[in-house]
Order: sequence, then structure tokens, then C-alpha cells
Amino acid sequence: MKANPDEKARKMLKAAKLYCTKHRITILKVLLKARRPLSQDQIARCCGKKHFDKVTIYRILESLLQVGLIHKAFIDKRASHFELAHNCTEKQCHPHFTCTNCGRTHCLMDMTLPMAASKHKGFLIRHQKVLLEGLCPECA
Repeated sequence: MKANPDEKARKMLKAAKLYCTKHRITILKVLLKARRPLSQDQIARCCGKKHFDKVTIYRILESLLQVGLIHKAFIDKRASHFELAHNCTEKQCHPHFTCTNCGRTHCLMDMTLPMAASKHKGFLIRHQKVLLEGLCPECA
């Protein structure tokens, strides 16, 4: 029997030693249901703007980032896109694909890429994020 999204969100927050507030649970549920990274504005729309202001969402996202429940997948047009961190390792995030025609971003969790190695003196790669661009199946 699968845990419902409320239960799953509560377990995640408790494991991270964060209070299980209504707003945190709602934002985690949005990210649990999302099949792709979401911007703060997209998260706000999914939550219902009348219940959440931008500052509240920002603070919640920051608290979830600090404990490692979510991460910034990429930045597009100066807007960070967030997703749950459970599909990524400490050193590498799964690749993302953005369609240059429709603008949708897809998670490519079944694709693995080797870690980059820097041949430039003094550079130490600590974390790798890959954003691929092209045409999605619908636009190709």
C-alpha cells in the first residue's frame, strides 16, 4: 500500500528534523507530484497564490534546500527551478532536457553521464549538473 502524499511529505520533514507545517507539506506535495523541476512562480500557482505569498514560499524553499530535501536543478531566465533531491547524488544531479521549441524541461533519470574531469590547473569539480537542449518528442 502506497503512502499518500501528505504522509510522505510528513515523513520527509520529520526525517529532516523540520516542523510539519501546512505550508511545507503543501510545497513538498507539489514537488512530489511534479514530473519536472518547477520555478518558485510555478510552485506558487500549484499551491494557490491566495494562500501563499512569495516570501513564504522562498523561505520554505530555502529551509528545504538547507536540509537537502530539494535542490536547485537549474536556472532559466534568472529563475531557479527546484525539485526533490532524492533522485540525485551528493556529487551529481540527473540530467535535464529542455525543448528549445516548447520550453518544457524533462528529467532524464534513466540517463547516466560520467563525472567531468578538469584538466585545467586549480579547478576542483564538486558537483555536476547537466542541461541538454534540443527538440522533445512532441516537437521533433
